[in-house]
Amino acid sequence: MKIKKHQELLIHILVWAVLLLSPLMTRNGVRITLSEYIFSLTGLLVLFLLFYLNYFILAPKLFMVKGKRTRFFIINAVLVVTLAIGQQYWMRYYWQNLDPNRTERKAEQRRGGPSRLTFILRDMLNMSLATATAAAIVMSKRWSKIEKEQQEAESARVEAELKNLRSQINPHFLLNTLNNIYALTAFDSDKAQEAIMELSQLMRHVLYDNQQEYVTISDEVAFIESYVKLMKIRMPANVTVTENIDIDRHPDKKIAPLIFISLIENAFKHGISPTEESFININIAANDDDIRCRIENSNHPKTDRDRSGHGIGLTQVERRLELAYPEQYSWEKGESDDGKTYVSTITVKC
Repeated sequence: MKIKKHQELLIHILVWAVLLLSPLMTRNGVRITLSEYIFSLTGLLVLFLLFYLNYFILAPKLFMVKGKRTRFFIINAVLVVTLAIGQQYWMRYYWQNLDPNRTERKAEQRRGGPSRLTFILRDMLNMSLATATAAAIVMSKRWSKIEKEQQEAESARVEAELKNLRSQINPHFLLNTLNNIYALTAFDSDKAQEAIMELSQLMRHVLYDNQQEYVTISDEVAFIESYVKLMKIRMPANVTVTENIDIDRHPDKKIAPLIFISLIENAFKHGISPTEESFININIAANDDDIRCRIENSNHPKTDRDRSGHGIGLTQVERRLELAYPEQYSWEKGESDDGKTYVSTITVKC
């Protein structure tokens, strides 16, 4: 912000320096006296006064305030008319009493020329342009400031929503995992204890890494592999789970934490039957441009009575994708033509 203020000050100085020196540049080599130079600056000094009066006071306090613009226009109209007329009277006084070439000027006046009204209207136009320029600059700066504040507010809102969504994943994930461990305690206490140990390792990623905006794909894959290992503890023999991980060339590529876990949870929930042959295929790959997660599972959807989870996880994933990867992700999901396989594929540009 300080740099911008310095740049703005430098621009003002340069513009007015050029304008103030302009009388010296238009004499075609003819020497100008000090009194002539001071007189030639009369119009510029009036414009300078009007411009900064509006720039610092009238435009910010009247033009940019709702309900006060009428006062702004009235004050400026009075100023423009008064200063334009006053400037012409000052010029007339200078030509008649102070101008070294007043004899020649009187001869020119007798030969005729533009009327005083013409000069007054010309000066009024120039002063109005100075006033309008000051108001336009102030308005532009105010709009830029408002736009920046809106962008900052939107960024803060998005970040807050992302943090809220990430915090919601923790209890959701923990609830689903505890339900699985609870089911194990009914028929295999040893596996239940093993599952609790696995869960303690997983919770480190959920509680700590999940608070970061991004984690490496290698860390995320390690978490997914641990989760799958935990889920396999209670898998019946008719279920086949395969993992195909291809991230060796880009292990440090960043990804939003826990962005894929809900898809895998959903596969274990709807892809396993206690009686029929079932499968879950997990494919994760990273290349130069994106990270892709493709989950294929046999389709055994729950009945209307089983409404555990209510699809909260998938709803959170979609919202997180919209916030973390706006217009930089795709999510394709649906059943195969025969309805026996469900495929969900998320691709994020990163």
